[in-house]
Amino acid sequence: MQSKLPDVVLFDGLCNLCSRSVQFIIKHERAEVLQFTAVQSLGGVRLLKSVGLDPKDVKTFVLIEDGRPYVKSDAAIRVAARFQGAWSLLVFFRIVPRPIRDWLYAVVAAKRYQWFGRRDTCFVPTPELAARFINE
Repeated sequence: MQSKLPDVVLFDGLCNLCSRSVQFIIKHERAEVLQFTAVQSLGGVRLLKSVGLDPKDVKTFVLIEDGRPYVKSDAAIRVAARFQGAWSLLVFFRIVPRPIRDWLYAVVAAKRYQWFGRRDTCFVPTPELAARFINE
């Protein structure tokens, strides 16, 4: 019997915007259940393959929830549904048609290094947060 995958956010560990987004998620998540890993990590590559995504093709934020992958704006909205307080209202972006949401997402993703910078090494969590990261 295959064990259930944890709910995981896969992010670009070299991207400053992506790393800050992970910190934002950790701070605002209602229940501390999401785990995180960089798409560049061994664990990230393994998880992407396990849900049928090509790690070489992933240029987006990915949420694996209940063993199913969500990408781009769908992933972001599903994560926002886990936020506490007013931040959970971000789910109302669902009313915007997916092609428009994903187009806007793609514009930011394509410019993320130019606008927010790029790290030389992957984001490393603090010791307090290390248990929430998959580092294999």
